[in-house]
Amino acid sequence: MTTNVPQLRTPGVIAAELNALLSRVLYVLRTRDITPIGRAGVLRLYGWAAVETVRDALREMDQRQGVAR
Repeated sequence: MTTNVPQLRTPGVIAAELNALLSRVLYVLRTRDITPIGRAGVLRLYGWAAVETVRDALREMDQRQGVAR
């Protein structure tokens, strides 16, 4: 029997996947009220939906600032 293990990500992993600064990812998570779906000790863990939300928010921030990604 196989069990699907959800792929949860820390803010640092999200930043690495999106090639973004950790501080920007943390800013988006904090200001958009994106809540973690789990915790492992002190680590906050986020799912795929949070990654997509952060990606969209970073893209929106870059467009407002006139930065090409």
